[in-house]
Formats: sequence, structure tokens, C-alpha cells
Amino acid sequence: MYRWEIVQAVTAQRVFGIVRGGGAKEAVAAAEAVLDAGLHAVEVALTTPGALTAIARVRETRTGALVGAGTVLDAAAARAAVEAGARFLVSPSLHPEVIRTGHRYGVPVFPGVATPTEMVRAMEEGADALKLFPASALRPSWLAGVRSALPQAPVIPTGGVTIEDAPEWIAAGAVACGMGASLTSRGATAAGERVAALLERLAGAR
Repeated sequence: MYRWEIVQAVTAQRVFGIVRGGGAKEAVAAAEAVLDAGLHAVEVALTTPGALTAIARVRETRTGALVGAGTVLDAAAARAAVEAGARFLVSPSLHPEVIRTGHRYGVPVFPGVATPTEMVRAMEEGADALKLFPASALRPSWLAGVRSALPQAPVIPTGGVTIEDAPEWIAAGAVACGMGASLTSRGATAAGERVAALLERLAGAR
């Protein structure tokens, strides 16, 4: 897949899962839970011990899924994540060397931004989409206002997005939302119920 095809696939459902935990086994279980519940894409944060092992394992067990790496802070981490099988890279902040490394290997990169200035700079650096982080510090109305000036900005609110307000972010112009604990906490059964409820809500927000 080309980079633009991966971006389309990751954002097609208007949401992707974010997994972080105490170890690789826990991360794999959480990732598989949201994927089995119906999500097509999931990000494993590199703050998780054994994250690269988890990425490789989920790629093996869920071959049709799009598995990415999160909290990618430098070129070395980007290269390691790609070698482990990550199909997209996400950062909490803007690191041009991560974008360059990801693109060198055909992998899209979503750097973190929090202001219109950072959004423009990230797009100038070639970002494939923009992780608005932390979304909990802002409101969907803020994004709607920013996109009136920057309608070309492909924004993905992440960090504190809930099942209840995810549709509001999409209605405000977000291309997708990244969601972690609000989907993955309390086990696989709860994750399945939340994913189903979320996808139904998002279908009405498009």
C-alpha cells in the first residue's frame, strides 16, 4: 500500500484504537480485543515495555489489521517500529526526523500538534495527518474554528476523546479520532460493546 492508501484505511472508520500497558502480553490482548470488536486499525504506544514485540505479534495474529506505533520521538524509534511491522507512526509532538524516516520506508506519520502554527509547520514538513493532542484541553468548537482557516488540515484528536464526544469532533471536521482507555479498559467484552456503540455513533456523524 502507498502512504495515502494507508492513511485512508486508518481513518476510514473515523477512529482507531490506542494501546498502552504494562507489557507486551497486555498490549497484544488489548489490541486484539478492539480489532476483534470491529476496528480496523490500532496503535501500540512505544511507552509500553516490549511494544515492538507486541506490534510484531499483532501483525502475525491479525494479518488484515493496520497496526501502528505511537509515542515515536526520534528517527531510531521510527526505524525500529517500521522494522517491527508498524504501518503508521504517531508522535505526541512534531519531530521532522520521524516524518523523514517514516516516509523513507513508505510509512505515513501523524505528528502531534496543539496550535494552528504547529499544524501549518507539520504540513510543511510533510505530515500525512495531524494528531491534535491532548484533545481534552480543547473543544470540538475550537477545531471547527481553526478549520475555517485551515480546511486542508487532516486533524485526528487524541488524548481524552470519549465515546460521547467523538461524533462532535468528527462533525467539527476531524478526519478520525484516536482513542485509548475509553475503549480498551475493563477487558475484551467491554471493549467489544464500546467499539460497537462508538461505530454506530460515528456513522451518524459523517
